[in-house]
Amino acid sequence: MKVEVKQAKGSTLIGKGESEHWIVMDAHKEFGGHEAGCKPMELMLLSLAGCTAIDTISLLNKMKVDFSDLQLKVSADRAPEHPKVFSSIKLEYYIFGKNLDEKKIEKAIRLSQEKYCSVSAMLKHSIPITYTYKLLTDKT
Repeated sequence: MKVEVKQAKGSTLIGKGESEHWIVMDAHKEFGGHEAGCKPMELMLLSLAGCTAIDTISLLNKMKVDFSDLQLKVSADRAPEHPKVFSSIKLEYYIFGKNLDEKKIEKAIRLSQEKYCSVSAMLKHSIPITYTYKLLTDKT
């Protein structure tokens, strides 16, 4: 896998991977940025959330779980000193639907975290990652 990053202006960068989709990254204004894009550490958390969400959705569909929506919230603590690495990450899964099968949902999330999510697999070697989930009933 290969990616490339180009300077746009100051600390504002554009990058793309083999998928040919460009993203904007930026820094705080105090570091020459224009706050025009996500910061790299935000992208790391977004990558984790996206990876496990895709896995979980795929697994729930294979298990024929009738759900209407899946959302994730991710929070991370960071070290106070540079390089200010993540010291812990918490994933919160929200699954919406009616008559949700909790055992299948828990299994799908667990399989994503323990077997399929490559981003989680890389990060959990150096950062504790915990997760919770909530089943929420559709209002319709």
